Amino acid sequence: MTDNEDLKTRLTPLQYQVTQEDATERPFDNAYWDNKDVGLYVDVVSGEALFSSADKFESGSGWPSFVRPVDSEAVVEKEDQSLFAARTEIRSRTADSHLGHVFNDGPNPTGLRYCMNSASLRFIPVEEMEEAGYAEYLDRVGKPLS
Repeated sequence: MTDNEDLKTRLTPLQYQVTQEDATERPFDNAYWDNKDVGLYVDVVSGEALFSSADKFESGSGWPSFVRPVDSEAVVEKEDQSLFAARTEIRSRTADSHLGHVFNDGPNPTGLRYCMNSASLRFIPVEEMEEAGYAEYLDRVGKPLS
């Protein structure tokens, strides 16, 4: 079985379209846009830790938005000219999954808005993080930004 065939069996059609074909899910009609639970967001393909609930904020965009990745090395920025204006695409470093885009209209302390597709993410609640192998991130998901 090729990696592509494996992904098609492990992911939903929407997850595959978003992560592998650079699609965008519908705003306000996705799993995490209004999730307020404490935990960690990981790449749905590789399980790589990407974003913390402590860095999540309500952007009004209809997609989960964060001020920064949990680790700056976890994501890769690429220029995206697929629409009428240049944007900065965000991809996961390990699996090269399309996650979303970053914009310069976010809140302090970074001024950035990492606008991600829920379909590219899997949420791990704080009470399950240690058992799932993410104990090293427990101190990063606690308190939301003030």
